[in-house]
Amino acid sequence: MSKKDRMSGNQAIAVAIRQIDPDVIAAFPITPSTDIPQYVSSFKADGLIETEFIAVESEHSAMSACIGASSAGVRAMTATSSAGMALMYEMLYVAASDRLPIVLAAVNRALTGPININADHSDSMGARDSGWIQLYSENAQEAYDNMLMANRIAEHPDVMLPIMVCQDGFITSHGIENIIIEDDEEVRDFVGTFKPEKHLLNSGESLAVGPYSISPYVIEMKRAQHEAMVSAKTVIKEVSEDFEKKFGRKYSFFEEYRMEDAEYGILLMSSAAGTAKDAIDELRDKGHKAGLVKLRSFRPFPADELAGSLKKLKGLAIMDRSDGFSATTGPLNAEVRAALYGRSDTKITGYIYGLGGRDVRVSDFEEIFVETKAAAEGAELPYCRYIGVRE
Repeated sequence: MSKKDRMSGNQAIAVAIRQIDPDVIAAFPITPSTDIPQYVSSFKADGLIETEFIAVESEHSAMSACIGASSAGVRAMTATSSAGMALMYEMLYVAASDRLPIVLAAVNRALTGPININADHSDSMGARDSGWIQLYSENAQEAYDNMLMANRIAEHPDVMLPIMVCQDGFITSHGIENIIIEDDEEVRDFVGTFKPEKHLLNSGESLAVGPYSISPYVIEMKRAQHEAMVSAKTVIKEVSEDFEKKFGRKYSFFEEYRMEDAEYGILLMSSAAGTAKDAIDELRDKGHKAGLVKLRSFRPFPADELAGSLKKLKGLAIMDRSDGFSATTGPLNAEVRAALYGRSDTKITGYIYGLGGRDVRVSDFEEIFVETKAAAEGAELPYCRYIGVRE
């Protein structure tokens, strides 16, 4: 039976891990994800899980251990942030190319430098082309729910790709919120057991994992990864529908907020969506037809579905919590523009916000709305600009 509780996003992730009880967790602490392995190690010490907890000497080793465990046919998880994820980068690509459904709790934090421990998306955006599925969470409830769905998505035989469940450092990871926790047995029934078709400990079949691949084979392997990511779209939708039937909370590739008759929209990911919803409500109270799209699935990127939702808008503001340093815009902005290219006359304005944990306020969203409306009416605005920066 579901129960109401109060906990942080990190604690919610740890509770989900306890309920799933994976075979292996390998982790190295780094702010602001440290709470997750700390809680899990306490669960292990208290006999609440059977998980093999491996305390490694670095994040590179953590992902390496997960790769070994997953290759052997068991369910493996880890958690990290920022420079910890950067130290994993080599092994992130290995995990994806080896088609290993590892689950990573990614607590988003600015990637050095300058040194900063607060939230932005530069760490996970740096890994956006590594071949991992990426789901983003607005709050502790979504972080918990995404974690419950992660194994089902990653381990599906049509997918078999690693997945990271992202939440904003400190804003979500350490903020205490009201949350609904599901019954342990109901969670285990929903998640199921991991029974891979192929693994290294199957003595009846010869198998190589991660071998040196010469040029006649690499592109075929990458094409197979591509097709798996395409299949992940179908699986994410199916698992989300099953989750709604069982637990009553609805998810898809993105959430539409007051978009039914919207003429102007804002698109972003993760925790800032809560502030944006307040801004949309205030704009609606003033008679403006404003709406919000909060993207949940960045990988796979739901281009067709987003285009269907956004193409009717007169103006759209796309907000990145990381800079792509392309001298044009951020990564989310680039992807959405590509999705809309040739499908819509929507006037797009781009913004970079919240780097290193900089606050974004309701008044910022109202300013963005004014600019987006002006651009749609013919005003010339920069291709992309920073919000809240001292120029």
